Amino acid sequence: MKQDKIIIRGLTQNNLKNISLEVPKGKIVVFTGVSGSGKSSIVFDTIAAESQRQMNETYTAFMRGRLPKYEKPKADLIENLSASVIVDQSRLGGNARSTVGTISDMYAALRLLYSRIGEPHVGTASYFSFNDPNGMCPECSGIGKVMELDISPVLDKEKSWNEGMVDLPAFHVGNWYWKQYTGSGLFDNDKKLKDYSERELNLLLYGAYEKGGQRVHKQVEGIYNHLERLIIKKDPSESSEHSIQRLARLVKQHECPACHGKRLNERVLSCKVSGYSIDEMCEMEFTELVEVLRGIDDPRGKTVAEALVASLTRMIDIGLPYLSMNRESSSLSGGEAQRLKLVRYMGSALTGMTYIFDEPSTGMHPRDVYRMTKLLQSLRDKGNTVLVVEHDKDVISIADEVIDVGPLAGKNGGQILFQGSYEQLLVSGTLTGNAMKENIPIKKNPRKPSAFLPVRGACLHNLKNVSADIPLDVLTVVTGVAGSGKSSLIRDVFAAQYSDRVVLVDQSPVTATGRSAPVTFLGFFDDIRKAIAEENGVSPSLFSFNSKGACPVCKGRGAVVTELVFMDPVTTVCEACGGKRYSEEALSYKYHGKNIVEILDMSAEDAYEFFKDNRKISKAIKAMLEVGLPYLSLGQPLSTLSGGERQRVKLAKYLDKKGNIYVLDEPTTGLHASDITNIMQLLDSFVKRGNTVIVIEHNLDVMKQADYIIDVGPDGGTAGGEIVFTGTPQEMADSAHTITAEYLRRSL
Repeated sequence: MKQDKIIIRGLTQNNLKNISLEVPKGKIVVFTGVSGSGKSSIVFDTIAAESQRQMNETYTAFMRGRLPKYEKPKADLIENLSASVIVDQSRLGGNARSTVGTISDMYAALRLLYSRIGEPHVGTASYFSFNDPNGMCPECSGIGKVMELDISPVLDKEKSWNEGMVDLPAFHVGNWYWKQYTGSGLFDNDKKLKDYSERELNLLLYGAYEKGGQRVHKQVEGIYNHLERLIIKKDPSESSEHSIQRLARLVKQHECPACHGKRLNERVLSCKVSGYSIDEMCEMEFTELVEVLRGIDDPRGKTVAEALVASLTRMIDIGLPYLSMNRESSSLSGGEAQRLKLVRYMGSALTGMTYIFDEPSTGMHPRDVYRMTKLLQSLRDKGNTVLVVEHDKDVISIADEVIDVGPLAGKNGGQILFQGSYEQLLVSGTLTGNAMKENIPIKKNPRKPSAFLPVRGACLHNLKNVSADIPLDVLTVVTGVAGSGKSSLIRDVFAAQYSDRVVLVDQSPVTATGRSAPVTFLGFFDDIRKAIAEENGVSPSLFSFNSKGACPVCKGRGAVVTELVFMDPVTTVCEACGGKRYSEEALSYKYHGKNIVEILDMSAEDAYEFFKDNRKISKAIKAMLEVGLPYLSLGQPLSTLSGGERQRVKLAKYLDKKGNIYVLDEPTTGLHASDITNIMQLLDSFVKRGNTVIVIEHNLDVMKQADYIIDVGPDGGTAGGEIVFTGTPQEMADSAHTITAEYLRRSL
């Protein structure tokens, strides 16, 4: 049968070199290769994009206008695609009302259970929703927190109106609100704020003689009331997102005094099932909740309880036993979010689909990777095709077929090197095959810490009054299963306690703007602009897309964003500049034969050669090569990078610094096995230069190369939160009785 394979011919997407391949359907197919080799170009930009694009074309014009736009891949032929589901690592967005329970639909089932068998009977399932007026706490409107405004940071007690005592742009001397207030006749404009009477202070803050009183002057609303209206009682027509972000520092959140964070009103919370209110069930970790639900034998609720138990069991099996339904979705890591999505599809009745995964092992302890591979296998066994982009040996080894892309990254990649079974991959001689066979030994002579920094009595999240000593001037790896408390201990407690010395190099987005690229983040864009400007005798600002050189249509964004009221905004490439961001004039000037866009499109590797006569620029680009990003182009928007790539760009910024404590969160994310040795050598060089490096990591090869290990556990959630081992990797392998130690021994 010809239809049992996805057929692709003449594919030149991104860096792919006119490749043709056949991908078997109904199997688990894993795509391997170094970062930037072209795996994602095949899987996401071609198979997923074309499948979604053709699916979207089946909808009405009205619907199509509201769906994301996919570009047609650059291929001569693509045949036999099926509908696809993409399970990527994007964080689960969602607002303050979005929880694990609402996202997974389990909360809806729980509400149904309470409406059927809860005592005393309160009402239908919607009464148990904190988004429904019948259910929500009236004080906080179902958010569980109330916002409080603290405006002291913008008031200078030592100044008067005429000296600029209110530090808000519209209130600066001579500006609109300043004129309204000083011209009202209510204030002595030369009187310092510290000398105000209570009456004058109330006029300033509330526009009345006492809080909540009658407004005295129509122009004077009161600064507190003004900011409360802008930030807390947000009126979108009046406040831009930017001004809200700027003022966010004035807002303190605390638990709602009426419902104590439970989000629901008293009447709803009085309804019980098996002696628990709905809020108490939502606070339970999944392992505990399953036991409670299994005990329900009331025939009116048994089927609902059984369906919930099935969903919760899948959550536990995939390594999320420590979550609870009340956990806010915005607080989940990328790996946790991906597993949550995976579980959501496991309950699906669809077959004949193509499921596409982006490094599903990210953020998973070796113990849990096995459980996740079982879920991938069950998706396949239901009659689906499972395509996975992955670096993890345990995931690659369960593939029915492996497709290895390479040989290297960027322009040195883009070819299919191997297609066949895992066993054949091991003897294929490719970079991936060789890396799968290699066994890295434990570090023979670990360095001794010069001193320790104490953490005492840490109780955040699930930490159980933990005390730890964090070693200095060595490479420490902090391990433990997901949810054990590693990040809470190191990122939230230790880094906060020693914030003046700690540099956090994590995977969070680099900046808030979409205009940031390696060249701007690493600070050598000015030097490049200067070089072109000098060669052509013009102003450097002509080569900035934030300044004179911007395309007049998209103002240098390269894309035009159309905001839709109820949907995600639609982004389309600017037709005037074709996404280049620059005006025609800016593009007419060259440096060594290349214009500014051609320079920004160069990979770090090529740019290093191109600028070798400019010491300052080449030094900055060399940092990109050293952190393993030779394939990244200088102008690639940082928003398009994976978490692991973002972390390495941040590392590049600190290459020649010393005397710092660097905290890294899973730096091997997205790294090919052959690159892990390089990143470890890089981190080692940080320590040699006189820094302390602390790495939160699940990768066993990283643990073997540490000087010191701190293992947190014994398990996740309430079963974790303790330190179960400290010492060298060799001591851990020899004598530790922890989950991580067990897997470390196996890997030897």
